[in-house]
Amino acid sequence: MKIIELYKSKRPVLSLEIFPPKNNFPLESIFTTLDKLIELKPEYISVTYGAAGSTRERTVEIAARIKKEYGIEPQAHLTCVNHNRGEIQGILAELKREGIQNIMALRGDIPDQAVDFDFSTQDYQYAYQLIQQIRQSDDFGIAAAAHPEGHPDCRRLSEDITYLKQKVDAGVDFLITQLFFDNRIFYDFCEKAEKSGIKCPVIPGIMPILNANQIKHIISMCGASIPAKLLNIVNKYEKNQADMEKAGIEYASQQIEDLRDSKVVGIHLYTMNKAEQITQIVKNCNL
Repeated sequence: MKIIELYKSKRPVLSLEIFPPKNNFPLESIFTTLDKLIELKPEYISVTYGAAGSTRERTVEIAARIKKEYGIEPQAHLTCVNHNRGEIQGILAELKREGIQNIMALRGDIPDQAVDFDFSTQDYQYAYQLIQQIRQSDDFGIAAAAHPEGHPDCRRLSEDITYLKQKVDAGVDFLITQLFFDNRIFYDFCEKAEKSGIKCPVIPGIMPILNANQIKHIISMCGASIPAKLLNIVNKYEKNQADMEKAGIEYASQQIEDLRDSKVVGIHLYTMNKAEQITQIVKNCNL
C-alpha cells in the first residue's frame, strides 16, 4: 500500500519516525520500543537511514519486520550521498524483495569523517536525482523532506522552495517537514509552497524537546529558530531534567493541537525512540 492513499482517506494521519540502533547495539532493542509505539496505532512508521548508509541493512530489516510482524506500513529512508547508481539500484531491489513499497528519499548529509567532500564528484548531487531513479525503477511511494525555514545550505527560502518543487516534479507523492517550533513558520511555508505550484500534501514534522542539550544540538544541525516562549522554557528548566521533559511534552502537545485545529492532513512525530514521552503526547492530543 502506498502511504499517499492514507492521506486521501483519513485526517489527521498519525505517523512516527524511529531510528535503528547503532551497529554495536543489539538490534532487538528497537523492537522493545516498537512494542510500545504500536499501541498508539500509527498509520505508518518511518525508519531512518544512518549517515552515508551506515545502518542500511538495519533500516531494511526493521522496516520489513514492521510490515510482517506488526502489520503496519513502513517507510524506509534512503539517502544517496556516497552511493553510486548501481548501489542504489541494488538497494531498491532489496526493498522490493522485502515488500517495502514506500521510501523517504533524501540526499543525506556529508559524512562526519569526510575531508574536502565534493558533491560534484558524486553520482548524486541533489535529492531530485535519486527521486527520478526511484520513480523510473519501480512503483514505489515516494516522500521527500521540506525545510520550513529553508535548507541550511540554501541562501534564501524562495530559492529552497524552487529546489523543492524540482523534487516534487521528479515524482514525490508528499512532503514531510523538518522540525520547527513555531507553527506560524509552517503555515507561512505552506502558503509559499502552494503559490510556487507545489500541490502535494505537506506533513508537519514535530520533535518534542526533552532536554536542554538536545535543543542546542538541533540548532547546530538544522538551524531551526527558537521562539521566545520555548527559549524561556529551556532557560527555566535546563537544570531540572524531569521538569524540562514535562514542559517539552506540553509544548509539543500545544503545537499539535494548533495544527489539528488548522486541519492538517497528518502529524509526523520524530520519536527519538522515546516511547513513553511520545505516548503521553499522543494521548494529550487524542491522536
